[in-house]
Amino acid sequence: GPAGVAGGTEAPMPTAREWAAELEALFGRRVREEVLGRAAARGRTDVLLDLDPEEVTASVGLLEQVLALRGALPESHLGRLRKLADQLIRRLTAELARRLRPALVGLAVPRPTRRPGGPLDLGRTVRANLHTARPGPDGAPLLLPERPVFRTRARRSADWHVHIVVDVSGSMERSTIYAALVAAILHGLPALSVSFTAFSTEVVDLTGRVSDPLGLLLEVAVGGGTDIGAGLAHARGQVTVPGRSIVALITDFEEGGRLHRTLAEVRALAESGVHLLGLAALNDTGTPVYNRAVAERFVAAGMPVAALSPEELAGWIGEKVRG
Repeated sequence: GPAGVAGGTEAPMPTAREWAAELEALFGRRVREEVLGRAAARGRTDVLLDLDPEEVTASVGLLEQVLALRGALPESHLGRLRKLADQLIRRLTAELARRLRPALVGLAVPRPTRRPGGPLDLGRTVRANLHTARPGPDGAPLLLPERPVFRTRARRSADWHVHIVVDVSGSMERSTIYAALVAAILHGLPALSVSFTAFSTEVVDLTGRVSDPLGLLLEVAVGGGTDIGAGLAHARGQVTVPGRSIVALITDFEEGGRLHRTLAEVRALAESGVHLLGLAALNDTGTPVYNRAVAERFVAAGMPVAALSPEELAGWIGEKVRG
């Protein structure tokens, strides 16, 4: 009603459950889940428990809202919320992996071998045995492979080490989600080992959770101050082969600690031969949000800074690893 009116005779607004039931009755289940999912992604957290994890359309915004409630619901609701988060992460990871695949070509291809044990590489076997081709009884060519070629099973050779260092202070939830998804995808490549460090004013090493992005995100508490130097110092302590190590720092470059100490960490990493990249935080619309003046000082100390999508980050890593 108009502002200042003390009372009225309007009917009460429907609850989320009543709204969901009417949507399904009028438009069907698919539209119901689409509308509820968009509403939840835009902040209507009261509809989250009415979403069907199997039907809802996955989005980072929706996952953000689910994770924001992880400490605010009674135990009886947490099981359903975790199932929803798990389905969202599975779908988002699968979609992101599909988009990253072209940038990571060549980092996970098994090598051919004459040694039996892996699956048969049919294409290479045919090419290696073309000299045995003979006309068959019906006139069609018949190939008698003398030298079968197999594919080796993928093994983690850890040729390169990727250290993802993520600022989880303030409003870094979206960047943290993308970082966890990218880390899980990179972890699946035999040529890479991946570590994951989250920092605010404290540093938490979540490398053991990289293969489980949901478990990782449930352990990250976004908020607090920022000590970029502490995060970089921890990453530097994990580097064993600088020339084959990548340190990707994801932050808004709003340093709350001692900037001179942080820049000294950047210089130490750069001088050791580590490949560095500073990634500016992105807001809800994908626009870079970061302190440009501080970022320029990182660049001067030896760390290139860019605003990259996950696909562009994967392309940069792929180029480094492939040489």
